[in-house]
Amino acid sequence: MIAETVCSAVSAAGLGIAAVTAYRKRFLAAARIAAYSLVPIGLVMTGVVEWAADTAFSVTAWAGFAVLGAAWLLFSGTRAVERRRGGTRKERRAARSAQREAVAPAASAPSLGPSARPASRPAAAPRSGSAEDFSDIEAILKKHGI
Repeated sequence: MIAETVCSAVSAAGLGIAAVTAYRKRFLAAARIAAYSLVPIGLVMTGVVEWAADTAFSVTAWAGFAVLGAAWLLFSGTRAVERRRGGTRKERRAARSAQREAVAPAASAPSLGPSARPASRPAAAPRSGSAEDFSDIEAILKKHGI
């Protein structure tokens, strides 16, 4: 009952403001204010306000909102964990197999640091002269098909 009275008062005040705005020759703004001010009385007439008031004071409704909140938390939590892990199990398997296929079969193993240099390969001699040798870069580009 109180909610309906408040909505009616808000609508009446809005229509009064719209009338003053129209008097000042701002018809577009007055029409917009009138539209906004008719919404509360329309909600009262359709019964939405009564339903909202009944829902706000219902323990069952609040328990339902709590259950919906728990479901939302579970859903968002599982999505966050799934994103952190990299997707579903099937997607992780596909990513691992794609990663194995991405490495060229003749590619060398990555070095583990400066001490992991193979003994059979001699250290590169320092290059002399101002002209640089780009054979290493050319080999890498050919290896990648560029």
